[in-house]
Amino acid sequence: MTRQVRRRYLALKLECDGSVEQRVVADSIFGAVLRLFGEVGASQAALRLIHFDGKAGYAVVRCSHTALPMVRAAIASITKIGDQPAAVHVLRVSGTLKSLSKKVAGSFLSV
Repeated sequence: MTRQVRRRYLALKLECDGSVEQRVVADSIFGAVLRLFGEVGASQAALRLIHFDGKAGYAVVRCSHTALPMVRAAIASITKIGDQPAAVHVLRVSGTLKSLSKKVAGSFLSV
């Protein structure tokens, strides 16, 4: 019998000049994990961009619960998104999207 995969959801705040596209943000986050921890770390993280709001500058990322410290470190190392200087901050971490939307003040999630 296999165990169910435990996941964590991270609410992120993107601070950058101008607007960015969803694909560029996803590539930046995955690239940061790949750069810091290699292909093995990136595959263990099982990253996925769940929600993205380019106008407000918010995103939600899902990862494996064992890779949470790696993903947080990689997100903190992001200094550019695309060609624009940027900073990405982790607002909250939760085990479900429903509880994450409750925890984030002024929720940008529509769950």
